[in-house]
Amino acid sequence: MNGSGVSYPGEASARELLRHPEFWRGMREMSGMSIGIGAWGLVTGVAMVKSGMPLLLAVFMSLTVYAGSAQLVVVPLIASGSPMWVVWLTALCVNLRFVIFSTMWRDYFGRFPRARRCLMGYVSGDVTFVLMAQRFPEQAPGPGQVPYFWGASSLNWTTWQLTSIAGMLLAETIPVHWGLGFAGVLALVGVLCSMLGDRITWVSAGVAAAAAVAAFALPLKLNILVGIAAAVTVGLVLEAALPQRSRIVRRTPPIPPAEDRP
Repeated sequence: MNGSGVSYPGEASARELLRHPEFWRGMREMSGMSIGIGAWGLVTGVAMVKSGMPLLLAVFMSLTVYAGSAQLVVVPLIASGSPMWVVWLTALCVNLRFVIFSTMWRDYFGRFPRARRCLMGYVSGDVTFVLMAQRFPEQAPGPGQVPYFWGASSLNWTTWQLTSIAGMLLAETIPVHWGLGFAGVLALVGVLCSMLGDRITWVSAGVAAAAAVAAFALPLKLNILVGIAAAVTVGLVLEAALPQRSRIVRRTPPIPPAEDRP
């Protein structure tokens, strides 16, 4: 129940979330990605400190920004003394994909108050979104979604922050050329490949990859946004053209709604 006395479906206390089986399922499924995410966070922390950023500022940035790609891209800009508007614009362009993600998060959590949605938006990430879409392919409110989200997101956030800060503290002993950050990319690719269950998703993924590579020369990593936009467009067109297609969707037994509410 929120401060206004209004109860929202799926709202539960922290203790009830910890007791919910979907919370622990979310943590288990995210744990398979933790090694890659941790390696990525470690390299990001090292890169931030080796660029000349003060330790406290690097920790503050990790806790507030919480976006590995944006952090890695803006670090050299900050180190070179670029104007702040350039730094902000670059980070905004790199993270534009989250605007697309948020339109899909709305289908799951749009009923919640704004403050809570902002908090959920802060802790969500690429891998969290992929796992959530895989676990709950029907983009509509349903039982178990909130505990699963918090289970996956809390482990993702904790893993990132601990390894990122560890990288900052061990910056002088961990060479950047080890390329550990690539492990995070491989982890995400592995999850994405597991979601390719029919022809439409395969075609959309192929179009996204081709578009991103073709637009690689664009500044500020805008090729990422081009790839996402191309995939969404192709997916929607194929959805409309093949409404009766057969899809392979992993379904799990429903959880009684009462377990998802106080």
